[in-house]
Amino acid sequence: MRVTPISAERLAGLAADRVADAFGAGAPWVRVAVDGAAAARPHVLADALVGPLRLRGHPVVRVSAADFLRPASLRLEYGRHDADAFHDLWLDDGALLREVLAPLDPGGSGRVLPSLWDAAADRATRAPYTELAPGGVLLLDGPLLLGRWLPFELTVHLAMGGPALARHTAEADRWTLPAFARYEEETRPRELADLTVKVDDPRHPALVEDV
Repeated sequence: MRVTPISAERLAGLAADRVADAFGAGAPWVRVAVDGAAAARPHVLADALVGPLRLRGHPVVRVSAADFLRPASLRLEYGRHDADAFHDLWLDDGALLREVLAPLDPGGSGRVLPSLWDAAADRATRAPYTELAPGGVLLLDGPLLLGRWLPFELTVHLAMGGPALARHTAEADRWTLPAFARYEEETRPRELADLTVKVDDPRHPALVEDV
């Protein structure tokens, strides 16, 4: 394994090049998952990809997994600080598949719902659907996205070691740490991802490559 420091700008460019490779394989749309704990800032990388992709001529829709959580009555059934529930139940992956990913299958409609549920208000966002033209890219960010049989053409995993994750996780969210330890042990996201980036210090990413 080789770990090579990379600037945020070069990382965004590299990921954008990988998107172009996916279109070269004949995909009408490319669905990209940027997977990582909140402390790894997956939303920052997903946002950084928008500009390079649009410069390459690809329309982009940004979606966050945080807008596809289950209602509180289901999400918090086992309490507010249950790490296994956070791992297994919080994400409404069925809705994410139905409303965001499946419409971008070959032959799909391209009609994407950018958000479904406002977790803070615990109500539907009532967001309108948006049409993503062929040649467009769906950028999804969030934690615990891999290993769920969700269809993506490109997956990026932002990896943090246990001590770094604990150090960078807000005190109020430290109860989630066992969920990420379980994710590492059971799902092995570094092995599943197309690109793995080590972000023990999110200001200094490093590309992880098999050699």
